[in-house]
Amino acid sequence: MRTLLLLCLCVYVAWAGSFDYDDYDSVSVKPTVAARGHRPLSRGHDSYRPNRYSPPPINTGGRYRGRPSTTVPDKGRQEQEKEEQPEAGGCTHASEQMGVLCPTGCELKTALVKQERNVKGLKSQVNDLSRSTNNVYNYVDHMSNSLRERQRVINENNRVVNQYTNNVEEQHAYIKETVDTVFPSNIRVLQGVVDKIRLKIQKLEKAILAQNEGCKEPCSTTCPIPVVSGKECEDIFRRGGRDSQMYMIQPDAFYPPYKVFCDQTTEKGGWLVIQNRLDGSVDFGRRWDDYRRGFGNIGFDVGKGHCETPGEYWLGNDRISQITKMGPTELLIEMEDWTGTKVHAQYQQFTLQSETSNYILAVDAYSGTAGNAFMEGSNELFGENRTMTIHNGMMFSTYDRDNDNWNPGDPSKQCSKEDGGGWWYNRCHSANPNGRYYIGGSYTRHMAKHGTDDGVVWMNWKGSWYSLKAISMKIRPFFPSK
Repeated sequence: MRTLLLLCLCVYVAWAGSFDYDDYDSVSVKPTVAARGHRPLSRGHDSYRPNRYSPPPINTGGRYRGRPSTTVPDKGRQEQEKEEQPEAGGCTHASEQMGVLCPTGCELKTALVKQERNVKGLKSQVNDLSRSTNNVYNYVDHMSNSLRERQRVINENNRVVNQYTNNVEEQHAYIKETVDTVFPSNIRVLQGVVDKIRLKIQKLEKAILAQNEGCKEPCSTTCPIPVVSGKECEDIFRRGGRDSQMYMIQPDAFYPPYKVFCDQTTEKGGWLVIQNRLDGSVDFGRRWDDYRRGFGNIGFDVGKGHCETPGEYWLGNDRISQITKMGPTELLIEMEDWTGTKVHAQYQQFTLQSETSNYILAVDAYSGTAGNAFMEGSNELFGENRTMTIHNGMMFSTYDRDNDNWNPGDPSKQCSKEDGGGWWYNRCHSANPNGRYYIGGSYTRHMAKHGTDDGVVWMNWKGSWYSLKAISMKIRPFFPSK
């Protein structure tokens, strides 16, 4: 009975073991698939569901015996099978190729080694599958987080789009209302203004036509030039020309004579007017060549048959320089505000250098009631700010030739360009007789072209923001006894 039980046990174990290791030898293990597989998902069209957990396959027991091997065993295995085992017990097939009929202890050991090897291979596959599963899980988790983040961004974008849509609708409603109501009203008002301007233009055209008709014939002067002439007005005064009017002078016999206005009444006469402003009829924002040659109207007739009233003009730097270098010369500057009040500034020494030195100004020995702007600068300022407004020793500047002390060579920092005329600018002025003419006196920086005090200014009398009604500059030979 014991022998029968042992025989049955051997048959069962051999049957089960043969099936298992033959089964594992015949089954090929599929390679591990990447997390995304060999076909990536198409965004927006596919969905991904991870595989559910599956238990590992059964690796023990079996229902069938293993099939006889038809392959010739290798030499090492053949020798192992031919090795005589102590427990063989003579339980073999008739044919050696059929192997041992009943299992012995050695064959059980061999079966167990094969099972252990198969189990190790299966464990390695399980570990690979576990890693692949973890990779798939991590990828799915990352995709889920990305999806939630994108959903949040989409929601935020939708909120912003809705907000901008509401703003656009409000702006559209406002624009529509403006176009439908405000614009037509403004257009009607502007149309009325255009009609009025058109009527004014028509009136001006008629006036221009009338003026052209009156100017068809050449204009003739009504100011006869006096017979008396001389080198300058003092010479004319000593020759008998005692009336203040326009005369001809010739300081140098090598140069032709020219017209000037002589003041023969102020302080015993003999004054030659080199500059005059009285009504703003002449633009003093001129180029260098204009100031060098001179410009404006010397005088005009008020109905008495001779030019006894000076016009607005600048005699010319060349002529002024020529006269002052003939000998000691004094300068008289007379001013008047818009209430009729008059003051003056007088310098007993006045010289203007030639063009080669850019007409440098030199004055001395001040007296008067207007304030010594040329030599002391503005009384409203102190320290370096005041020194910057002194004109004595400065070169002449115009908007096209910058010779002032305010960043020389920098076109954006030019006194003449900002202050309206040619002058002996420093950085920039305390006196600006050739500035822009403002009717009424007081003006503001908002009225000025560049926001600067560009009027006809004498700061030591009326300050920076008061433009004088009249100012004139006169010269004559200096002599101690008057």
